[in-house]
Amino acid sequence: MLNGREWVEQIKALMLIVLISIFPITTRAQLIAPSEWESELYSDHNLVGMIWSSATNIFISKEQLSRDVLSAKYLILGEKHDNPDHHLVQLGFINYLLDNNKLEQITFEMMDGSSQSLLDAIQNEQFSSLDELRNYLEWDEVGWDWDFYGPLLNAAYIENIPMAAGNITNEEMLEVYGFDSLPNEYNVLDDATMEQLFVDIDESHCGLLPESQFPAMVRVQQARDYSMASSMPEPEDEGAVVLITGNYHARKDLGVANYLVSKHHNLSMGDIVSIGLIEVQESEENPEFYLQKYGDVAAYDYIWFTPAISEEDYCATLRQ
Repeated sequence: MLNGREWVEQIKALMLIVLISIFPITTRAQLIAPSEWESELYSDHNLVGMIWSSATNIFISKEQLSRDVLSAKYLILGEKHDNPDHHLVQLGFINYLLDNNKLEQITFEMMDGSSQSLLDAIQNEQFSSLDELRNYLEWDEVGWDWDFYGPLLNAAYIENIPMAAGNITNEEMLEVYGFDSLPNEYNVLDDATMEQLFVDIDESHCGLLPESQFPAMVRVQQARDYSMASSMPEPEDEGAVVLITGNYHARKDLGVANYLVSKHHNLSMGDIVSIGLIEVQESEENPEFYLQKYGDVAAYDYIWFTPAISEEDYCATLRQ
């Protein structure tokens, strides 16, 4: 008599055989980029589709990026949450790592610790559609567009790749917000970098946040970065752990990478590859303008330029 898990595994194996008979398997030797962009704003911009290396200050090919990604222990894939092209590029990275037997785990900023038990038990379930997967995960569609993230989660599910919920819960956020300070293990950034966090918090809230709230908001930012790093184990052998997150968390000068290095003492920044998926701006064609370099550490190892989803001035909207 088969138990539930064995039955699910047999069903998955049968489905795979059927798919193989219909679609022959071809290994993607290189990273596959979107053939067409879904976002239309500035799609004819000269930087769209280009990849900039901050280490060499030159544009590189997808083939070169493919080789560099395979050497990473951790791959941090940034995004602008509402840009569909960013999620298509992310899916390309995931498929590429799967094809090269490199992917060991994916952590998602979009899920918090309350969802981890669902992710841990996901291989006991059988889903016939993305909708069923969404319902199982009790997905927060108000905060995160399922059409963007469903294919990423499904790719990991089909290949039995462990997944982790990287974010703190709302209850934890409120708790951190009320702290006077964070535990020592959270404090991995130097004073100058912390000052930059305060500046960025102010700018990201369009200058409308009372200065008295800056410390609490910075603590929440630190707690989220710490939580994501804590959910990313050290990979075994030649594997890689991937983080799907917003571009700010993906920054190596200020974000999750700093907490990873602090957590794993044998890890260096060189073991982490951070890729910012960045929307082009209408009149700006200098790639270094987009790098947002702070101090001696570049924000991203690579920038992949995409069209923009909107030219709306969010701050102007808030001030109305």
